[in-house]
Amino acid sequence: MTKDQTQLIVEPDDGAMPIVKAVDSAERTLDILIFRFDRRELEAALVKAIERGVRVRALIAHTSRGGEKSLRALEMRLLKAGITVSRTAEDLLRYHGKMLIVDSRELYVLGFNFTYLDIDRSRSFGLVIKDRKLVEEAERLFEADSSRHEYKPAHERFLVSPVNARPALAEFLKGATKELLIYDPNISDKAILKILEERAKAGVTIRAIGYSTRLAARKLKDPRLHIRLIIRDESSFFLGSQSLRASELDRRREVGVILDDSNIALAMKEVFEKDWKASEPAPGFADAAVSANQIAKRVAKAFTKELPPLEPVFDAVMSDVAGGDTKVQQNWGELQANVEDAVKQAVKEAVLDAVDGSTGST
Repeated sequence: MTKDQTQLIVEPDDGAMPIVKAVDSAERTLDILIFRFDRRELEAALVKAIERGVRVRALIAHTSRGGEKSLRALEMRLLKAGITVSRTAEDLLRYHGKMLIVDSRELYVLGFNFTYLDIDRSRSFGLVIKDRKLVEEAERLFEADSSRHEYKPAHERFLVSPVNARPALAEFLKGATKELLIYDPNISDKAILKILEERAKAGVTIRAIGYSTRLAARKLKDPRLHIRLIIRDESSFFLGSQSLRASELDRRREVGVILDDSNIALAMKEVFEKDWKASEPAPGFADAAVSANQIAKRVAKAFTKELPPLEPVFDAVMSDVAGGDTKVQQNWGELQANVEDAVKQAVKEAVLDAVDGSTGST
């Protein structure tokens, strides 16, 4: 870690201690976003914070693939300890951010979940940020999502999907003049890939560790990859929970930051170079990604073919709810098409999320 306004956490090297110490340092308030959580020493630290009079609030994802049961059990334990617990709304495909705010003075933006797998066995990074405006913006997001109110971004370097992350990341990538080093388990968004291809044609060196549909990438075997990080020109970087893929930019709650700090960028690059040497070519990744998209499209198409005509189903529901022979004037063909499109998109996203499990996209 540096001793400046921003500090770097590198996993698995630093372990859980920086996060436990952050909780132990809280004197007044502590806000935490949780997507996955199984660290008992961190849970104990949260309970101790309550015991010494700290106001602790936890915002917990309404669901996580394969982890909903444990999240609900965690909620009950935290509530019993006196922690204020809120559950995220269900209007987004997934609530995937990883964030901690201590005493309104330190913001922890993390690439890893609060789990043994992510912290002890995965390559990931975290940031400790003391910039007052960024801390305040993170608090605004926490308040909005805890109370289920609309969040309106007010800081261009605080990236929140699906609100402002896509345009901010696009501009960040376009600004590269020499080099882009990317950690990402799923680089597949068409618009982003186009920007990367344009930068490569302009002479920018691009290296990626992870998984991509079109971009040549290398595979990291040990430790496991669990980070979304882009280092630009050795001077600035993006770190967050959003991969460069459509669902994490447009349909999920993700949190990240873009910062200018050459010392941190160079420290990140040093780790990247080490991992690059330890990684191996993955020529089959692009074919596998295309195959995943094809599978998702075919499953979605087959599923929507089995949908019943909407009009009789709608009439039956209206009769049951409103009673009598209530009729609604509607363009049934157009409505049927809209419903089929919505169902097809939802099924496709669900299939892609299932396939992504093999790439570490959690």
